[in-house]
Parts: sequence; C-alpha cells; structure tokens
Amino acid sequence: MSRVLNTVRYLKPVQIYGRIYRRRPSHIRVGERPRLRTPKGTWTPGVPRANPQIGPNRFRFLNQERSVTDWNDCSIPRLWLYNLHYFDAPDASLIRKWIAENRIGVGAGWDAYPLSLRISNWIKWGLASNVLDDVALESLTSQAHYLSRTVEYHLLANHLFANAKALVFAGCLFEGNEWLQQGLEILNSQIGEQILSDGGHFERSTMYHCLILEDVLDLINLGRVYSGLLPDWRGPAGRMLGWLRHMMHPDSRIAFFNDAAFGVAPEPDAMFKYADRLDIQGDPRPLSDSGYIRLENARAVVIFDAAPVGPDYQPGHAHADTLSFELSVHGKRAVVNTGTSTYEPGPQRMAERGTAAHNTVRIDNQNSSEVWSSFRVARRSRPIQPATDHASYAEAAHDGYRRFGDPVVHRRRLELCPDRLIVKDFIEARRQHNVEIFFHLHPDANIAVTLDPKLERREQASFWHPEFNMSIPNRTITGIWQGKCPVEFQTSFQF
Repeated sequence: MSRVLNTVRYLKPVQIYGRIYRRRPSHIRVGERPRLRTPKGTWTPGVPRANPQIGPNRFRFLNQERSVTDWNDCSIPRLWLYNLHYFDAPDASLIRKWIAENRIGVGAGWDAYPLSLRISNWIKWGLASNVLDDVALESLTSQAHYLSRTVEYHLLANHLFANAKALVFAGCLFEGNEWLQQGLEILNSQIGEQILSDGGHFERSTMYHCLILEDVLDLINLGRVYSGLLPDWRGPAGRMLGWLRHMMHPDSRIAFFNDAAFGVAPEPDAMFKYADRLDIQGDPRPLSDSGYIRLENARAVVIFDAAPVGPDYQPGHAHADTLSFELSVHGKRAVVNTGTSTYEPGPQRMAERGTAAHNTVRIDNQNSSEVWSSFRVARRSRPIQPATDHASYAEAAHDGYRRFGDPVVHRRRLELCPDRLIVKDFIEARRQHNVEIFFHLHPDANIAVTLDPKLERREQASFWHPEFNMSIPNRTITGIWQGKCPVEFQTSFQF
C-alpha cells in the first residue's frame, strides 16, 4: 500500500480526475468532413522512415516480424501492436485497409497515443505530394473528433504533446473546427514546461527527447505550409538540437539514460539534416536544468547523470540510474548502461529499470528509486545539491537510499584525466550497509578497470540491450563491500 501511496501522491489532480472519469466516447458522429484549408507553402521533406511492411500482411517492428490477420490481436505485445497502428510509412492501400478493418472507437488503434501518431503521419504523407482521397479524409475527420474527446490528461508529458500535435495538424488541414485552438492551447502551455532551459526534454530520456524534437520540427514545418496559423517554435527547437549534441557519444548516437534504445526515435544525424532543411540552427547551451553533465578530452567522453528521475507527476520512463555514467574512449563506447529491450511487465522490464543495470551504486540490494510495474515509480532519488561541473571533473550526490532508517547519501566524483577516468564514490551513513558498484562494459570494450582494494571484484557475463528485443553479450564488473559507513571507494578506467 505504501508503494501505491508514494506513487499517487505525486500526481496532478487532473491525472487523478482523468483516470477516474476517463471514458471512450460512446458515439462519434460521422458526417460531412470540413472543408480543406488552402496551403500557402510546401511541405519540406521530414525524417525518412523505413517501410515496415515486408509482405501483404507481414510487418517488422522492434526487431520482430509477424503476419497480421487481426489489427487488434491480443496475443501480440501492446507496443508492437501500437507500432502497427502508427503508420510511420503510410501508403494508400494500407490506409484503405486500415479504414475498412478498424471500426470507430474499437481496438488499440483508437487509443489516444497511436491515434495521435497516425493522424499526424497520414497528414504529413498527404502534404508530401501524396493523395489523401475522400475516404481517408472522412476517416481523418472521425479520428480527430475522437481524439479531441480522449486527450490523455491522465498521463500528460510526451503523450499529451503527441495529442496536441495531432490536433494542430488536423486543425490546419481542415477549416471550421475546434481542433486547432484545442491543440494550440495545450502546446502553448506544454512547450514551456516540457522543454527545459538547456533544451532537454523534462522526462530526461534521450530517446523521448528525439521523438519530441521531431514533433517540434514537424510543427515548424506545418507552420510554413499554413503560414500565419502557428507560433514560431524555432527557439525551443534550437535549444533541443543543442542539448542533443551534448548527449551524443562520438559515434553520433544517443546515450542510454532512462528509457532509451536505438531504432525507435530518428537518429540524431537525420534530425540535424531535417533542421538544416528548415533553416533551424542548433543552440548548444551549457547543460543545466536537465541535470546531465558532459566531460571530454582528446581521448574520452563521459556523460554523467546527476538529474532527477523525471517530472514528479510522470516518471513513467524513468530508471533507477541516478549518478550513472557512460564512457567512450577513442571514439568508441566503453562503459554503457544496459539499455531498454521491452516495455512488457515482468522480470526483464524490472531488471532493465533497476539500479544494477546501470553504472552506479546499489545499497542493501535496493534500487535508488522505487521503480515498479512497467511505468511506475514510488519513492525516488533526488539530487541533494547543485552538481559541480568543471572542465575535468564533476561531482553530485543523491538521497535515494534515505528510506532505510539511516540518512544515507551517495556522493560521486568523476575525474577525467588525459589517460584515465577516476570514479570516486562516497557512502555517507552511520550504520553498516551492503554496497555494490556496477560497471557494464560495451561488448567491444578494451579498457582496464581497477577497483578499490576494499572491494571484492566479481566479473560475470551479462547482456547489453541497444534495441528493443535485442540482447548482445557483454561483461559486467561488480565491486562488493559490506561494513560500517561512511566509506569511500576509488575506481580507475585506464585508457
């Protein structure tokens, strides 16, 4: 019960109200569609997406292939099914098939999130010199009506952003409706809240940051097609582009903090090219509000998580990874967080969200934040001091283990030297505790790891999950100690 209470107490009233009274609309009137608005500009090509359809009824999503005979097959994992309904790469025949086989309001495709992505993707496809026929336009009208009544106020965060984007797209495509105003009211409040001053998305997931950045670029693109209808969002987009550069490894791909994996959001390079086509320049501000720190020299790059787990009212994509870090040496990843391979509830999801799946400290076999279910967090760690960030070192602390009757603080200092990274961990407490320090090596890593002599060293086979439903063998080095605190440990990574 305490876990549930410690989860619910952070929710906004609108989320509680939305969960209690949320209902699918009992009836959506299907009538004459609104008049199409006349574009004043042309759609700039967006981020290209690979076609997931590999046969008449066969699709590949999230590294899994399936033949689909039922759009709402309950035996298929929900996320895979959602991807089927997203229409990242539409075509006319598949649009017709979806309309014919998906009754209004029935099935996964009418959940607000896949509904939002599909509305935006169909309209983007139509703006890119493809033909949305009368059947598709009438369906879009019904879908927009339905979405306007099922906005995800019970979830907020990236889901609400996607809902608002879709309403704005539908409101620009059609005249004489309330969708544009509804979507703009949401976006005008959410962009200021969700995009932090340093450009990071407030859920602190590099993957969702990229998804929201694509949304913002699409909205800017839409504003060029229907000039005069939308605000100028180039400022937030520039900050987001700058933040993304800070959070990339030298291989030009994202770091893995919180829910993050390759193959879901567009690659950063594709995003930068899209921004260039829209004449949007990156604004690389120093990392600050998002809570991450980047250290680098001629040989190495370190990305350090000194951030909150996410917004208090929606930490659904958070991991118990506070004070974890990732390291690249000579342009290649060396120390990596485990990654994200599934959203399905169960031991795998719990393990990937847990502290032991990250390069940080676990105390008394407990997670630093109390992650549970697929997207829940009860008690959560918090940074307890402003992170110190200098050219060659960074220091931060958190209180995630305070709940064990001892005011435990984990303090970590990273020192980046020309030939090594030194990690100093301080456990400030009054009692005896079990301490484990985890370091997950990239499958191709060639780096010497020297643990503190006080630590018992264990090395074991493990897995890195760079994409959904993908597991690549790697190695995990764990330092173990038990005793009376306070205590300090020093680990060295020799380049």
